[in-house]
Amino acid sequence: MPELTNRQILLRRRPTGLVQPDDTELVTNPAPEPAEGEALLRTTYVGLDAAVRTWLDGQPGYLPPVELGDIIRAAGIGEVVASRCDAFAVGDVVTTLTGFQEYVIIRDDVFSTPIPGETNQLAIMSVYGPTGATAYFGMTDIGRPKQGETVVVSAASGAVGSVVGQIARIKGARAVGIAGGPDKCRYVTGELGFDACVDHRAADFPEQLKAACPKGVDVYFENVGVPVFDAVLPLFNPFARIPVCGLIAHYNAAELPPGPDHLPLLLRTILSRRLTFRGFLFFDYASQFPDFVTDMKAWLSEGRIKYREDITDGLENAPRELIRLLKGENFGKKIIRVSLDPTAPKQ
Repeated sequence: MPELTNRQILLRRRPTGLVQPDDTELVTNPAPEPAEGEALLRTTYVGLDAAVRTWLDGQPGYLPPVELGDIIRAAGIGEVVASRCDAFAVGDVVTTLTGFQEYVIIRDDVFSTPIPGETNQLAIMSVYGPTGATAYFGMTDIGRPKQGETVVVSAASGAVGSVVGQIARIKGARAVGIAGGPDKCRYVTGELGFDACVDHRAADFPEQLKAACPKGVDVYFENVGVPVFDAVLPLFNPFARIPVCGLIAHYNAAELPPGPDHLPLLLRTILSRRLTFRGFLFFDYASQFPDFVTDMKAWLSEGRIKYREDITDGLENAPRELIRLLKGENFGKKIIRVSLDPTAPKQ
């Protein structure tokens, strides 16, 4: 195999607040050679999610922080181009934590779930990968919406939130989205079929949300945090369920927010209304992925799930697009196209 070069984006400085271009560096190195038991994956797409920001701080979490000088971690998908591993053949499509780079070594212990009959890499990234799985398990295991209940979804036009609301509708619940701006709200109701959508930038946002939820809130899918959560809190019905998926409003914070301490009010509300809060990660449900794939394939074939991608070409643009994502400027699943997609429809 001819020598391949591997462009990579490294973390050079820990961000303070919003990520800055100088916090990262684009470098070029020789692509790694697979050893026995390994395969070489050429990255096709890298997905940008708010979780990337949390890995750039030096704080421990569910995954270790990215160290200075290391490749920025992110989930991606690609095609095997060389293999010395029985688990992978040349041409196999694999999803894994590719990071911001063009080539990555994978082993047979990599977390990858084949999607029977599905070869579209964008579909795998958008609805069959971590995005769709997060929405599915957060709703079916924690949210558990029932016929006639009200489900509120923050970041409703985003990759996860858009699927959450559609699942709520499939389960017979009323879906109320929260999004930033009239265009996104129109998309949420007009294209995705939510029953209502409220613009969190509106001056009277809390009043609009209350009007959109006349029977209160039974499930709140949390993607954002304060101040959106402050508007939802008074609306919770007894025994409401709150899957906590993300807190994008706080990932850039360098310190605790000013103002009064709302924790006593929160705890009192949890107690008096018997609320259930639960944080979760999609890979907590690895053993249940076949159920997710079966349901998602059926819903997609029936036209009950729709999704939207926001695609930018070029690995070099990943830091800029991560900044846009953290500022809420994306519209749909934010994806970086790193190399030619052999599964893409011919133009």
